[in-house]
Amino acid sequence: MMLQRVAVVGAGAAGLCTARHILSRLNVFTPPVVFELTDKVGGTWCYDERVGTYDNGRPIHSSMYRDLRTNLPKEVMMFPDFPFDPKLNSFLPHQEIQRYLESYCQSHNIWPHIRFNTVVENVKPIVLATGGKETRTTWEVTTCDLSGDEKTETFDAVFVCSGHYSDPHIPDIPGIENFKGKVLHSHSYRYAEPFSGQSVVVLGAKASGLDISIELAKVGAQVTLSHGRDRFTFPLPSGIRQSSPVVAIEEDGLIRFQDSSVGAADVLMFCTGYNFKFPFLDAAQLGLEIQDYLVSPLYQFMMPPAFPSLFFIGMCKMICPFPNFHCQVQFALAVLDGSVTLPSVTQMQDEVRRQQQEKLEQGVQQHHLLIMQKEQWEYCETLARTAGFPPLPPVIHSLYEQVWHQRRLHPEKYRRLNYRLISDTQWELIN
Repeated sequence: MMLQRVAVVGAGAAGLCTARHILSRLNVFTPPVVFELTDKVGGTWCYDERVGTYDNGRPIHSSMYRDLRTNLPKEVMMFPDFPFDPKLNSFLPHQEIQRYLESYCQSHNIWPHIRFNTVVENVKPIVLATGGKETRTTWEVTTCDLSGDEKTETFDAVFVCSGHYSDPHIPDIPGIENFKGKVLHSHSYRYAEPFSGQSVVVLGAKASGLDISIELAKVGAQVTLSHGRDRFTFPLPSGIRQSSPVVAIEEDGLIRFQDSSVGAADVLMFCTGYNFKFPFLDAAQLGLEIQDYLVSPLYQFMMPPAFPSLFFIGMCKMICPFPNFHCQVQFALAVLDGSVTLPSVTQMQDEVRRQQQEKLEQGVQQHHLLIMQKEQWEYCETLARTAGFPPLPPVIHSLYEQVWHQRRLHPEKYRRLNYRLISDTQWELIN
């Protein structure tokens, strides 16, 4: 049997996980070729103090800020087959995650297979007739290195692991051009000190909105946390007040909120998430629709039904990322090695449509269709069962739910807790 050649776009956690599992199956695959835009591994975990663009004019990829600590404990975050150093606290600064990913890379000998400072310009399917009605798809991948040299190579499969935390989503606010202060997205936020003594309206109260608001309040900023969710009932630091969503900026530069109140601010900070963006893909050619918050249809949240040798890893939101990648990658490789047989293109399309329709009928909004939350455990279980690899240990689910609960009760203090895994089903609190 001919060994399959796989391209991996991105050397963040998902790309490294893909490379690691390909390298463990060299009876089926040639060593992977991992294309990385920057000169480091780690993707979004790779902190870069710069904002705006790299020296080559391309946008800065990472959205990491200086004092970020994980909102999941290392016992839940880890790849199931690669634990963190047990001496570390449960909740880690981003530098420790970066070191962990570098160690993962070293341990599985992934470094030699990464082409750094290489931009993927185009990924194009080439459909070949193999006789009768049968066809075979290969992929032409065109890349460009630092010197400007373009290169086109052919692969049997492509894993898109370029993440979705780099293209800021800024909602349309009427009159935004009237605002007299500074407007920025959390993508360009690095640390709180420059905002000391300023009044800041933070738009959005999910993980980053809440964490950044707490950071700003600690340096003496007056923060208005503007969001459309139910009001938080847990104690927020003094210096943070909640308000309804921003609906417009008046002609005089004042901010109008949904409850009709009006206020002034020095800074508008958008913590409003990120867009899906894959400039190297022709969505229409792949039978995909790529919107700000949705890529569809993707069978098993990974594959365009018409091109099931293209895999998007880590597209879902509100998940436990590294364990999710671990399951998705093994399922995808089982598809490629033939141990998982896929339904027909039409059946895959129908299944995606049916799942989405069910969610919409349950009241899920279109732009939330890739939010997984509680569904992630059954999803990972299904991938493991179908592809025949060991499922995630139940303790990950159990501890994840515990931390989620603690986070809602004590958004400032939950990271002080430390945990230890006792077995595949049990964990304990160790302080």
